[in-house]
Amino acid sequence: MFFMSQAKSEMIHPEAALPGRMTPLATASTHFLTGRPLKSEIPSGLQEAMFGMGCFWGVERMFWGIDGVWLSMVGYAGGFTPNASYEEVCSGKTGHNEVVRIIFDPAVVRYEDLLKVFWEGHDPTQGMQQGNDRGTQYRSGIYTYDDAQEQAAQESRVAFARQLHTAGYGAITSEIISAPEFYYAEDYHQQYLAKNPNGYCGIGGTGVTCPIGLEVS
Repeated sequence: MFFMSQAKSEMIHPEAALPGRMTPLATASTHFLTGRPLKSEIPSGLQEAMFGMGCFWGVERMFWGIDGVWLSMVGYAGGFTPNASYEEVCSGKTGHNEVVRIIFDPAVVRYEDLLKVFWEGHDPTQGMQQGNDRGTQYRSGIYTYDDAQEQAAQESRVAFARQLHTAGYGAITSEIISAPEFYYAEDYHQQYLAKNPNGYCGIGGTGVTCPIGLEVS
């Protein structure tokens, strides 16, 4: 992934964002690991979730192997440019975040379990960066699809903030907002680390345990 300058770590004003395009970018037709259509409708009884935790290559790998996660995909969300390309997102001129969207079975894995993976899987105190990856597209974010997810996300933030404070970390900078429109990333980004097992990850947690959900290895 690209390392961002300080200028690209500041959120662009909507009027200054790139115009984008009306036509969606070409992406993979199926999930590289499961073979399921990447643009599947959500099956009855399943739910969706969306998270930003830094470089989406490593983040997607955290989620695709969880029992109960039916489908995972990477894309761009939270900005102003419709159907932005990866290069445009990396320019810092779209406002988008690199995100992972998942479809999951709440009878197998609770949303709270996914929140635990989110909080423990990265450092949510770093603002517009994760590790050496700097830029607005690497910000920490939870994008909720209903009131129950919003409540669970806010409660988990409070619980984890206490743990981080005790461990000497600063304030959480993660945004928690209603899920914006999701734009699929290009084909080669989908399940990138399954296609390139030795590829760049760039994601690391704080080592602090979040007191909700399941244990994260």
